[in-house]
Amino acid sequence: MIAIEHLSKTYASGHPALKSINLNIRRGEIFALLGPNGAGKTTLISIICGLVNPGAGRVLVDGYDIVQDYRAARTCIGLVPQELYSESFETVWATIRFSRGLFGKAPDDAYLEKLLRDLSLWDKKDARILDLSGGMKRRVMIAKALSHEPSVLFLDEPTAGVDVELRRDMWDMVRALRDRGVTVILTTHYIEEAEEMADRIGVIRQGEIILVEEKDRLMRQLGKKQLMVQLQHPLLEPPPELQVYALEYSTDGQTLTYTFDGHQEHNGMAELLRQLVELGIDFKDVQTRQSSLEEIFVNLVKAHP
Repeated sequence: MIAIEHLSKTYASGHPALKSINLNIRRGEIFALLGPNGAGKTTLISIICGLVNPGAGRVLVDGYDIVQDYRAARTCIGLVPQELYSESFETVWATIRFSRGLFGKAPDDAYLEKLLRDLSLWDKKDARILDLSGGMKRRVMIAKALSHEPSVLFLDEPTAGVDVELRRDMWDMVRALRDRGVTVILTTHYIEEAEEMADRIGVIRQGEIILVEEKDRLMRQLGKKQLMVQLQHPLLEPPPELQVYALEYSTDGQTLTYTFDGHQEHNGMAELLRQLVELGIDFKDVQTRQSSLEEIFVNLVKAHP
């Protein structure tokens, strides 16, 4: 759906915001673009959406070149920007009807009504945007982005400053859009949302894409598992026989933690538990946990200074 080839952007200040980006985003997927502040996420989205001129390279949206066929390309795109921009003195209804008309779409009040109902905005349709809460204004931005029925939706930090209930409603709507074939690209600081929602993950740092991978495969390949054993009695002096496992011990000696590669067949977990029994070390609870996407992301960024 989106093909990016050797895309670069250097601002007048000399700052290289993007460095030869190559990226393909599939039709009908949810693609999460992660990266620290200043990594180039917003610049990349702004170029694709026509808000910032590219320096070099080429971008196609559904086969349309964003420079040569900019009108056709932009008609395919809906954007929910990071900042709230709205016509403060207009009503919600007037705003989204006008936004649909900007793209040359015929009026379709039934579609717009469904859109507002899906976003829990129907009872606010006659309210001025000026009078809405921050969360409601964010919903209006989403309604505007979807008013012309785009095939690509960009969500740039869409849940910043909104409550948990709205966040859940929004992701239900995103899933429904994906199921209808809409391609969704999101950036977010709430990495647990990317973990829950995304089909694929891309990580950008200092203007360069350092990784693109299926989310599930990424978490299998780079994720670690931990075995946490809660002991019956504190282990103040770990026996030398356990040194091979590179265990971590809690300060009170009540818990030991073993980190291992979860997708390896022989990971040492069974051997460790047998060794504890043979050494007469009693334990009362055993738990395992998988690395979160946030932990993987932090490690990736650290590994690419």
